[in-house]
Formats: sequence, C-alpha cells, structure tokens
Amino acid sequence: MNESFAEDPRGNLPDQARILITGSTGQLGLELQRIFAGSGSIAALDRTTLDLAHPDQIRAVVRRVRPQVILNAGAYTAVDRAETERDLADAVNAEAPRILAEEALRLNALLVHYSTDYVFDGTKPEPWTETDTAHPLNAYGASKLAGEQAIQSAGGRYLVFRASWVYGPHGKNFLLTMLRLARERDRLSIVNDQIGAPTTSIALANATREIVMGALAGHFGADWTGLYHMTCSGATSWFGFAQAIFARAAVALGVKAPELVPIATTDYPTPARRPHNSVLSSAKLRDRFAVELPGWESALDEVLQVLRRSSSQ
Repeated sequence: MNESFAEDPRGNLPDQARILITGSTGQLGLELQRIFAGSGSIAALDRTTLDLAHPDQIRAVVRRVRPQVILNAGAYTAVDRAETERDLADAVNAEAPRILAEEALRLNALLVHYSTDYVFDGTKPEPWTETDTAHPLNAYGASKLAGEQAIQSAGGRYLVFRASWVYGPHGKNFLLTMLRLARERDRLSIVNDQIGAPTTSIALANATREIVMGALAGHFGADWTGLYHMTCSGATSWFGFAQAIFARAAVALGVKAPELVPIATTDYPTPARRPHNSVLSSAKLRDRFAVELPGWESALDEVLQVLRRSSSQ
C-alpha cells in the first residue's frame, strides 16, 4: 500500500487514516489517544490485545489494521527487573520495534518509537546529543538501544524520540509514587546525584502530534526521518524534582510534604546501574521541526493541575 497524506486545513490526517497505538493503557499511550482523538481512526491496543513479546501477534495485528501511522508507546520499563528478565526486555524493546519497522515499511506507514536517556552511561558532563556514542549501563538501556538500531536498519519512514524521566497524571511514575509515599511516610530519602530532565507524557504527546502532522503534511520536506532527543528543557536531580513536586503539590493538591533527605546513589543500591548525567540536548528537534517542549517546572505545574481537576470531579 502506497498512500499519500493530503494536508487537512484542520490539521488532521485524512478521515480514512488509520493510527495504531501500542501500550494504550500506559502513561504515554493514554496521552497519545487523547491528543490524536479526531485525527483519524484509532486502534488503541494494550497488552491484552497486542502483546509485544509475541512477534506473530504483532505481525497479525499490523496486517489486520493496516495503519498509516504506528505510535509505539508500548515498552518493557521495569529497569531493575530487566537485569533478570533480559529475554523479555529484549523481546519487547528490541525485537518488537524491529518487527513494527518491517511491517511499517511494507505498508509505507510512519513508525513513531520512543527510546530513553538510559542508552548513555552518564559520564559526559554536558547534555547528550544524538551523535554521542551510546553505552548503556544496564539491560534495560541495552534493550532500548537495540530497538533503535533495529528500526534504523529496517529503514522506511520512522521517528525515534529519546525521552527522559517520563511521568504524568496516569500510570506508574516518580510523581505519583512521591504523592503516594507522602501519605504513608513522614520522611523520604531521595537520590541527589543523578541529573536529568523530568519530561511529561503530556508534553511528549503534544510534540509528537505536532511533528507527525507537520511531517505528513509536507511541512518539513522529505528528510525528517531519524533519531531525535525529546525532553522538557532544564535539568534537576531526583531530589530537586521531589522538592519541586511537594512545593507545588502543597498548593495544587493540599499535600503535606514529608521531610526530604538527599542521599547519594551509593546509599540506595539497585540491581540496575543508573547514569549520573541523563540530560539530553533537544537542539536537533528544535532546529529541524521548530518544536520545543516546555521547561520541566512548568510542565510539572500542568500535570498537577490535571490531577487537581481529576480529584475534584
């Protein structure tokens, strides 16, 4: 199938466009459903309807749906558990993207895939760029890097977006964990020597839609396929992130802040090693698409407002 995407004055895909979203019940999958609603016919599938660990199921679903856009929000994200479940992590994060890329190529569809800052070892003092050499410290990062490479090898039309410290109003993430622990404990110890850019699922979904629509409408020319970093701007530590969460949640949600104690990574050993510097430069994304995500603090405010509205309903 070799279909073209005609520009729609409303900024939508053609009425007949089919969009496949994997990982539909995850924090990013939910936001992608929200932002792409009305942009075409959406097939939003979760693990019960599309298990990315099963190659034959992936091929069967893609060939049945015949999507023109695939938004692969599904992933194996249990960083520590991946150290002992490497085969499963590789199946979902490396093999599944390869199959999706091959199927997308067959259909001349656009594949959008999300990767991670954990492909880097964190030793560089400056923000990481797309041309820096990846060197994962853990099995999760290695599986995500393999997924990137598989998509690039397959070719076709693809966008791989590396994000960092993803969180939002849904799913399992650092923000929601902090808010839960604040109800259970008076004192929390938080790592203070890992630096990154907290990035919301809302900001990722919004930017994804803007870029996908622009690319398919021909606004960016013909050479937009590739790998891009996509994070909120600015940087902080996990400790700094927790401080910001509770300072804002006290106002937005009436949450009582626990005492926060900064600790070193060595004081909180985990099965998987984490990079000390996870900050990604999104300059390539900005220069190529004129798209820039908000600062991480303002993005946090937006998520807390969503939670506030949800709690008042």
